[in-house]
Amino acid sequence: MDILCWLQNWYHSNCDGGWEHLYGVKILNTDNPGWSVTIDLEDTEMSDKLFEKVEYDNGDDDWFFCLVKNNAFKGAGDSHKLIKILEVFKNWVESQ
Repeated sequence: MDILCWLQNWYHSNCDGGWEHLYGVKILNTDNPGWSVTIDLEDTEMSDKLFEKVEYDNGDDDWFFCLVKNNAFKGAGDSHKLIKILEVFKNWVESQ
């Protein structure tokens, strides 16, 4: 399944009439250039699940990291790492 379809389905599965008013998914571009992803975990099945930080740094044009902080999945990376960041989130969710 395409990663955006998967993320769309994950988001939809957490929409319960309340969650989506307070929480959600944020995908932003950054000026370095790159991507920033924040996925709220509060009131989801992923809330309080253990996540081991992922870091990869092969220079300014080849890097990304993912972590969970303040009950949110956060990822950032260079301009070619958006799919990788979303795949890390998907793999974590599916491994639980």
